[in-house]
Amino acid sequence: MIRVFHLIKSLGRGGAETLLVHGLDSADRASFEYGYGYFLPWKNQLVGDLEQRGAEVVQFTAQTQLQCLRQASAIARHLREWRADVLHCHLPLASIAGRLAGRMAGVPVVSTEHNLLQRYHPATRLATVATWRLQDQVIAVSREVQQSIREYVGELVPTRVVLNGVAVDTFRRDVEAAAGVRAEWGIPDRAPVVGTVAVFRTQKRLGDWLAVARRVLDAHPDAHFLLVGDGPERGEVERVRAELGLAERVHLCGLQADVRPYLSAMDAYLMSSQFEGLPIAMLEAMSTGLPVVATAVGGIPEVVREGREGHLAEPGDVATLGAGLVGLLAEPRRLAAMGEAARERVGAAFGMRRMQAALEEIYREVLAR
Repeated sequence: MIRVFHLIKSLGRGGAETLLVHGLDSADRASFEYGYGYFLPWKNQLVGDLEQRGAEVVQFTAQTQLQCLRQASAIARHLREWRADVLHCHLPLASIAGRLAGRMAGVPVVSTEHNLLQRYHPATRLATVATWRLQDQVIAVSREVQQSIREYVGELVPTRVVLNGVAVDTFRRDVEAAAGVRAEWGIPDRAPVVGTVAVFRTQKRLGDWLAVARRVLDAHPDAHFLLVGDGPERGEVERVRAELGLAERVHLCGLQADVRPYLSAMDAYLMSSQFEGLPIAMLEAMSTGLPVVATAVGGIPEVVREGREGHLAEPGDVATLGAGLVGLLAEPRRLAAMGEAARERVGAAFGMRRMQAALEEIYREVLAR
């Protein structure tokens, strides 16, 4: 039995965090045992999901980034007591602390880079590079992330691309749940719905998202829009929504424990991000049968092929994003065909079982080395 301990900054409902839950569902539980550790006590929504699946979850309480790093010795102590064979770290802060803890405990370390190193805060990037050699394997979630690693640290540690996965059997269209969401927000049955699931951060460029919504509404006056999520930019989102006259059509749905009903209520998925790794929510949307109109950043072009599963544009190109959506909504048959292609695409190449099997192969290779 190989014992793998995952370390992450929080267990809130983010993309990287959700991957841990779905990965456990697809894990080889006969050969691997998994444990989980996190820092931020107020972001613990997924703790129960992991514990219900029989996993042990440990909180290394920290309120600040510096306190997270100071927990390295406590993490090392837990790795020894839990008899971990491999430590797998996610996101920069947990990876820095985890690399230090792994060295203290004599446990090999694997880390996953979910974003471009140039997007890190300079101090975080400096600490990342300084501790880089204290790990045994790096996983990049896209080829663009892998290229970013090569630019900053070269080939000091073996790096492999493992594209994010989605639980295809879990994320499928639910007509009854979709009807419930439409009823809740007063959306007519036949009205087209465009949506997204996102943390309201500046990187998502939700001002652009709302500008696209305005263009779509001008062409399709019966359209509605679902913004599922919340975050520090909510006030700005509300301001721009009012400024563009969208208050009655753009529905701010808040954080949701289960986004599947909301995805089921959508006809198309819109992303306007400035940068990304490989967004989990987009894969979930595609698995639900939604065509994607998005900016061509991060790993998105590795998944969405222009004209097949959706349409792509450069960051900030509101006109192209809007035209892509307006055209799709005007041709229901093409929209449906792209949605079917999107589900087939993730099922064939981005399923969670594929991703989890690749990770477990890496754990074995690291231990063999």
